[in-house]
Amino acid sequence: MQQLNFPSYNFRFKNSENKVSIFDDIRKKFIILTPEEWVRQHTVQFLLKEKNYPKSYLNVEKLIKLNDINKRYDIVVFKPNGELFLLIECKSPDVKITQETFDQIARYNLKLNAQFLMVTNGLNHYFCQMDFEKETYIFLEELPFF
Repeated sequence: MQQLNFPSYNFRFKNSENKVSIFDDIRKKFIILTPEEWVRQHTVQFLLKEKNYPKSYLNVEKLIKLNDINKRYDIVVFKPNGELFLLIECKSPDVKITQETFDQIARYNLKLNAQFLMVTNGLNHYFCQMDFEKETYIFLEELPFF
């Protein structure tokens, strides 16, 4: 897999039927290793190890309904009171982060109301804080620590 713009982390891998899987610490199971999953797993480790977010507050790849259409968010982080703190959209390293990517996460956030957003393709990371009054987001240099 491609080198990403994250610190180096140790992962567990499994090979079966000529498919490599990576262990997801949050879902507690092996997931087929795609380029997007590689980014997702690095992002999870970044949150746990660099930003000190508690594992129990993270949720990965859950279904949400937007206008009667089923969608999946990549990663969310909850606050201790159960409110959504951070919504993350992960893309494959070969996918360029565009306005369309931000529009996608903004649509998800209309339903989820996270205070912070992160968009990453593993090479480029963008962090935003929501301004709900002005219905916009403010770009940040980095995510807050937990």
